[in-house]
Amino acid sequence: MTEERSIVAFCCRECAYAAADASANARTPLPPSVRLVLLPCTGRVSPLHLVTALAEGADGVMVAGCLLGQCHYREGNFNAVDRVAFVQRLLESVSVEPERCRMFTMSAGEPPKFVAAVKEMDRVIGALPPLQRRGDPIGVGAAATRAV
Repeated sequence: MTEERSIVAFCCRECAYAAADASANARTPLPPSVRLVLLPCTGRVSPLHLVTALAEGADGVMVAGCLLGQCHYREGNFNAVDRVAFVQRLLESVSVEPERCRMFTMSAGEPPKFVAAVKEMDRVIGALPPLQRRGDPIGVGAAATRAV
């Protein structure tokens, strides 16, 4: 039995979520592991949001926003890039794979790019071992523990 993985995708309303919506309208399937969270701008995502999602059961988190230099709120996506890099360094410092947190950029007119980013994140997370959390028995991920 393969263990279910979960990915939380924090998406800006202007570009990434619009691309996700367009891909859904085109009936392009996304991996079932991904849950979308709508944000007004990726600049609103905090390192605490990313770390909390991982601590609460997500195996990976992604931030998807406007192309660099084309943020509808001027520099929000640059702030998000810095915050994702910070969380990656934080994860690495506690011996957790930094690739569990990634940033992707796209325009609203690029639904295939959104789908590719989600599939890439799903592939990367699927190849990693389950994320160990406090209170987990050794070798058992949080999802398996909750299913018992």
